[in-house]
Amino acid sequence: MDQAAGEELWLGLDTGGTYTDAVILKSTREVMATAKSLTTRQDLSIGLAGAIHAVLASLRAPYTAADISLVSVSTTLATNAVVERQRSPICALLVGYDPAMLARGGLAEALGDHPVALIRGGHRATGEQEAPLDLEAARAVILAHADRVEAFAVSSLFSVRNPSHELQLRTLIRTLTGKPVTCGHELTSGLDAPRRALTAALNAQLTPQLRQLLEAVQAVLSGCGIAAPLMVVKGDGSLMAVEMALECPVETILSGPAASVVGARFLTGADDFVMSDMGGTTTDIAVVRGGHPVLSAEGASVGGWKTMVEAVDVRTFGLGGDSEVGFDERGGLAIGPRRVVPLSLFATTHPALLAALRVQDSSDRPPLHPGRFAFRQGGGPDPVLRGKSEERLWAALEEGPRALDEIAWSPIAYRALMGLIAQGAVVQSGPTPSDAMHVLGLQQSWNAEAAALGARLLLRGSRDWMPTPGDDEVTAFCARIREQVIRDTGRALCAAAFGHDPGMPARAAPGPFHDAQVGAITAGRKFSELLEVEYRLALPLVAIGAPVRGYYPDVAQRLRAELLIPEHAAVTNAIGAVAGVVMQSVEILITTPKLELYRLHGPDGNRDFQDPEAAIAAAVELSRDLALAASRAAGAASPEIACVIKRKTADRGGGGVLLVEATIRSTATGRPVAARSMLR
Repeated sequence: MDQAAGEELWLGLDTGGTYTDAVILKSTREVMATAKSLTTRQDLSIGLAGAIHAVLASLRAPYTAADISLVSVSTTLATNAVVERQRSPICALLVGYDPAMLARGGLAEALGDHPVALIRGGHRATGEQEAPLDLEAARAVILAHADRVEAFAVSSLFSVRNPSHELQLRTLIRTLTGKPVTCGHELTSGLDAPRRALTAALNAQLTPQLRQLLEAVQAVLSGCGIAAPLMVVKGDGSLMAVEMALECPVETILSGPAASVVGARFLTGADDFVMSDMGGTTTDIAVVRGGHPVLSAEGASVGGWKTMVEAVDVRTFGLGGDSEVGFDERGGLAIGPRRVVPLSLFATTHPALLAALRVQDSSDRPPLHPGRFAFRQGGGPDPVLRGKSEERLWAALEEGPRALDEIAWSPIAYRALMGLIAQGAVVQSGPTPSDAMHVLGLQQSWNAEAAALGARLLLRGSRDWMPTPGDDEVTAFCARIREQVIRDTGRALCAAAFGHDPGMPARAAPGPFHDAQVGAITAGRKFSELLEVEYRLALPLVAIGAPVRGYYPDVAQRLRAELLIPEHAAVTNAIGAVAGVVMQSVEILITTPKLELYRLHGPDGNRDFQDPEAAIAAAVELSRDLALAASRAAGAASPEIACVIKRKTADRGGGGVLLVEATIRSTATGRPVAARSMLR
């Protein structure tokens, strides 16, 4: 059989908190093959390699790996590294900053122990030089730290109005060290120097790590006979070539949720909807309007830090199929936010787990940590062992999984275990909603007996303690777990809807009355016998992720929402990783430093005009040229350009107006070079 003329195969990859997904998509929108592999957080390339090999093995003839013309990956690396403070050593050069500015916007915390130098120089808001750049001081700092850092970050005061000092330092650093340099003005055109410096610092810290991951992926692809270009998903859902990703890794923050949004729209064709992506670890909720994801107005906020990265406005909740099931301090059922490996899954890879669970179940007393086991996460480097308790735990896990009751019986040992888990070196297994779904017969992927034993042990340890709960009690308990997930999901959707509502920040914060309403509605019961209250999700709800079919029909019914669960909902993220477009925007600012002087602030310097329309025309031409060049560098084929001009004016008197400020934003959009025939 001959391939149809013009057909292309694209390989999409997504690294989630629990699984790494792979999908092969044909240019006719047909999904050719899908695969999943457990994410290896210590070394993401291992999970990616597993998913790539698995999806290629299921590719139907006559197609082979050599037919793949485009590969794109969405990755959690940047997000996880920022959240978990696992970043590479850098040196930051801050030009024109004073010590007080380090305390703003979390900049000092983000820099941590990394060397920081305050260099004389910088500019004013109008673009004029505030002080000459002290190149000799900068040279001394660079040479002093070059051997101990992997990258440099440079941020100069008002560099978005005049980047000359940042450009001089970039040249100097590259000449002296040859190491990567991130300049603040290259990442954002917005004011707020500390946040710009923070964003530049995070970018520099992430560069070596992303390089290591992408080089490993390229090696896997090469070994499989795939010679296609490699793209990476940005936080706004668009794509960029691997070379650009290595220059701007911070732009991959929230890459995974962004790919979810693109994939959801690709599969449903909907232009306006609320997307809820339920994975193993989290539920991510975003809104799409007019075919485009709603972006965060203030930049992506990750790990408590507000960056200036343009990204999807996503609300994340620690609620997934693999969330830990337990009880809160009041004895109520609690789901998440920590992720554990489901017992039903763990038993398929470690058959000895069943015997260990049976021993716990036969004990006269319920265990301290019912159904909880710990094991080493393979594939990564050994952890940092900071104390004797951690050393003992690490040694105890050398032979394989152990019950927490055996190794974490004291508070000190338990804290040490949590430290190893936080490093990603050790993984915990325990009861999860996925296990409950196996007991209820709504999932059949893994070992149902292990799931039932875990639920029985958990029930024995609850306040509703019973010595030997029967099958009916265990089934009823698992139904309670499923019901709690449904309620928590409904609350998360309500919280995200209120958070996305543009009018909500101006209103009073929700109080007990509101909480009672939401609680009643998400539980599927009346709020009042005399007062009719109901919430209705005003947009269709698109639910994606492997677990959603077991929960979201009930969630949608209670929120009176139209529900769309697309085919291939379990791998929507991977589809979104390769179904997006390349999009690059360039913004040029025009200010009026004095009457009848119009200053164009360009990335290579400033230009002054006497005529405002001449300044705007020059800015339009410059922004269009730069956006087109950037999109082609990012891998776009035949990009289309759109330009938006925003003016701020003042009354001149006599019916005339004065231009006070103008922002010219050009956006170039196109499919990647290797994939020209996408059906939009």
